[in-house]
Amino acid sequence: MNREEALHLLRKYNGEPFHILHALTVEGVMRWYADELGYGEEKEYWGLVGLLHDVDFEKYPDQHCQKAPELLKEIGASDAFIHSVVCHGYGLCSDVEPEHEMEKVLFAADELTGLIWAAAKMRPSKSTQDMEVKSIKKKFKDKSFAAGCSRDVIRQGAERLGWELPELFEKTILAMRSCEESVRSECFALTGVRE
Repeated sequence: MNREEALHLLRKYNGEPFHILHALTVEGVMRWYADELGYGEEKEYWGLVGLLHDVDFEKYPDQHCQKAPELLKEIGASDAFIHSVVCHGYGLCSDVEPEHEMEKVLFAADELTGLIWAAAKMRPSKSTQDMEVKSIKKKFKDKSFAAGCSRDVIRQGAERLGWELPELFEKTILAMRSCEESVRSECFALTGVRE
């Protein structure tokens, strides 16, 4: 599969600008992490897993991670790719456990990108470019803020990676900074909506 096929599949099952923005963000974050953690030669794969991790969420929210294998087969996704996608929902909507470091990163960063983006939208800059770890620590402790972002999953994700929460926060902020402008531009090009 190539990115064009992956993007076509994403758009076939997702039309909401928020879902497109989230998919593009997680793609960029995963590509950054691949480089950061020494898997640069696999960054296309990491990115595609990030791009398609929620492929079934918008149309099939009650079957999230259950419907994804069927949809991913439409573009010839391998069993390993499907495993990587569905394991991000481990414990919530999937019994497939993250094994590879990439899968652990996706499990940890997926929910966190939502929390960071929600915090960024409240800043005067509306950006992650000037965001600091202490801001995310504060928002993380406030359970009513971005309540849909599971703090338990984020904690478990950090533990699976052997990282403390501040390290996960810092790396994910840096990852989001690295792709923020390109994500916004591509999201606008695809949806006509500026986030």
